[in-house]
Amino acid sequence: MLRVTELRLPLDHPEPALKQALLARLGIAPARLRGFSVFRRGHDARKKHAIQLVYTIDAEVEDEAGLLARDPRLSPTPDMRWQPVASAPPGFSERPLVIGAGPCGLMAALALARMGFRPIILDRGKVVRERTKDTWALWRKGVLTPESNVQFGEGGAGTFSDGKLYSQIKDRLHHGRHVLEEFVAAGAPEEILTLSKPHIGTFRLVHMVEQIRATIEGLGGEYRWSTRVADLLIEQAPDGTRQVAGVETADGERIAARHVVLAVGHSSRDTFAMLHERGVAMEAKPLSIGVRIEHPQGLIDRARFGPFAGNRTLGAADYKLVHHASNGRGVYSFCMCPGGTVVAAASEPGRLVTNGMSQYSRNERNANSAIVVSVTPADFGGEGPLAGIGFQRHWEERAFAEGGSDWRAPAQRVGDFLAGRPSTTLGDVLPSYRPGVRPADLSRCLPDYAVAAMREALPAFARDIAGFAMEDAVMTGVETRTSSPVRIGRGAGFASLNTKGLYPAGEGAGYAGGILSAGVDGLRVADAVGCGLTGFELPAERRWRGGETQGWG
Repeated sequence: MLRVTELRLPLDHPEPALKQALLARLGIAPARLRGFSVFRRGHDARKKHAIQLVYTIDAEVEDEAGLLARDPRLSPTPDMRWQPVASAPPGFSERPLVIGAGPCGLMAALALARMGFRPIILDRGKVVRERTKDTWALWRKGVLTPESNVQFGEGGAGTFSDGKLYSQIKDRLHHGRHVLEEFVAAGAPEEILTLSKPHIGTFRLVHMVEQIRATIEGLGGEYRWSTRVADLLIEQAPDGTRQVAGVETADGERIAARHVVLAVGHSSRDTFAMLHERGVAMEAKPLSIGVRIEHPQGLIDRARFGPFAGNRTLGAADYKLVHHASNGRGVYSFCMCPGGTVVAAASEPGRLVTNGMSQYSRNERNANSAIVVSVTPADFGGEGPLAGIGFQRHWEERAFAEGGSDWRAPAQRVGDFLAGRPSTTLGDVLPSYRPGVRPADLSRCLPDYAVAAMREALPAFARDIAGFAMEDAVMTGVETRTSSPVRIGRGAGFASLNTKGLYPAGEGAGYAGGILSAGVDGLRVADAVGCGLTGFELPAERRWRGGETQGWG
């Protein structure tokens, strides 16, 4: 098949126009086109009065070689099928452990189960429906369950999000396509395979992770819920190297394993501390801090789509904004949630964190996004790999106090924030955060350099999106967990730099940033574990090359 890119049509084009445009691009008669399918569909809204749909098409044609030779814009459709590199021999009894049931852990466990290795999945939280009840208890009643919340439990932090399924990762082996195919098999809408910016939404994610669980268990995998890993068991080999031998859980059970996938997510702070104490190689890494900002979704739609605002094909508009402040800080939007809500995302008592989420329909009244400022380890005010955790906790505690120490979040009108005065009331934009907000001064729960950078960035963003710095837009603090505060070192074979058999993976280990990139990293780590279990060398084309599975926001 041939891949045809950048096929552009008007937003309201009739269905037959797509085939006609394809034939025109290929320069062939209809009889030579045997069939075609849409691989990707996006839109170009740079000209608001002439928005175009942009297609990537896979076409089956006569004389493919001739067309390829004639038109350099064409290419063969790549083979995007996932092919595991290992399989369990008959009677194979050794079982890998997967710590964490977020998108990375789920994809790693699913791949290992498909290879026949019957993984054991340990998660400190609960199954997704019980976890949902605990999460709503914080949102509705101000009751936090530290081991079952937005951060911990089946599905990971991405379950309570917009469910974005796109990223900017380098994906030479098309693992991202396989992740999407597994999601569709688990109940996600088929359109995620073709939309350029697919998303699922929280309610659909809940059903999807349940179906993935059923598949893993049907293949011999085993889940253990409310099982927090409290210690890592390490042996010393005769050559002096370190080898993982298993884990010890919080209730004292020891589980032997020589291959352990560490997919714990970005908020497992006690696990990071344990790993550091056990000498696992890790380092502090940059992160970001800021707030959630809310505008009427209609304002964003009009700014992005002009007269086509509200068009069903386009849906709710999103945005991505970046500003380089004069104090050297980068300010950017992160995890933008069209037609969504701001939610409480805390996992520790007395420490307040915000996040954003949307349902599949994206039909809530407000758009929200994190507006965050880049932070480096030099800003943490401490030394060592765990210094970023201390930095996060400090500002989360300040936000908790500023909100009234009862899980309400501090909120401020943009006009007041830019003027440097506390908010005493809120305006026409009603904050969506649950269990509620308290008008406050957000400069008291953010570093001074972040406040200065954001005050410079908001008017700059308004030049791109009219009304972005409107007086009554509301900011809710704080957002501290855009990414992991640590990176757990690993080599080309995905194993820890200094502990054989330990495979740091996903967002918590510093190698992903979102549902899709975390799932891709899980697949790649599963390949490495499969090879390790069977004694084969991981093929060179599947080895890790630094940076390939990152892609924040």
